[in-house]
Amino acid sequence: MRESPPTAAHHSSVRISEMNWMMVEEYLKRDDRCVLPLGSTEQHAYLSLSVDSILAERLATEVAELAGVPVFPVLAYGITPYFRAFPGTITLRVETYMSVVCDILGALAEHGFKRILIVNGHGGNTPAQGLVGEWMADHPGIRVKFHNWWNAPKTWAEVQAIDPVASHASWMENFPWTRLEKIKMPSEQKPEVDINHLRQLDPKALRVYLQDGNWGGIYQRSDEEMMKIWRVAVQETVELLNSGWAKVD
Repeated sequence: MRESPPTAAHHSSVRISEMNWMMVEEYLKRDDRCVLPLGSTEQHAYLSLSVDSILAERLATEVAELAGVPVFPVLAYGITPYFRAFPGTITLRVETYMSVVCDILGALAEHGFKRILIVNGHGGNTPAQGLVGEWMADHPGIRVKFHNWWNAPKTWAEVQAIDPVASHASWMENFPWTRLEKIKMPSEQKPEVDINHLRQLDPKALRVYLQDGNWGGIYQRSDEEMMKIWRVAVQETVELLNSGWAKVD
């Protein structure tokens, strides 16, 4: 297997949107890694409907720049049927989503990417994690890591150290890039929802139960605290991209 280049260098063109096919072909002569972010378009209370896509793509891009590895555009639609009663939420059926992810992985493998890091920003997309294992079994020689960045061990420990009441659409997703201009956040702490009860509800009943869409906790913490979490998340993901790939026979 080809050795990974050192992490230190900053490469200006790692976004696939800023590369042409010849640049990708040239890159593949020296390395076989790439990063694929997965997101979602769904309600996040007072935050952007694109929270999961914004964070997954931004994190994937920062990590890719540090490692000099191409990053593909985020897959901005995911599996989120429970939020269908909130306008602006778009959900794909599980079978549709699996087909799309399969097709993307197949194309990457065909071009010569042999080590693929998926940076997932949406919990509802986790069925794809099982799919990845199945897909790799059918594609010997290709390695895929599925990384739920927000609850990876070091990042989640940092979240918990700041405030253990952290959930969907609460402060833990409120970064400078996911909040909207001129939208005022509630100042109180929302009581935590009953997850087991929530999972039994149809979309309309779920909207009534959730009200604004936050699952519990305060709505915003300081940017300083959020950047502490972000730095840990970037470092943890860089380490995943640069090491621990199983050797191919």
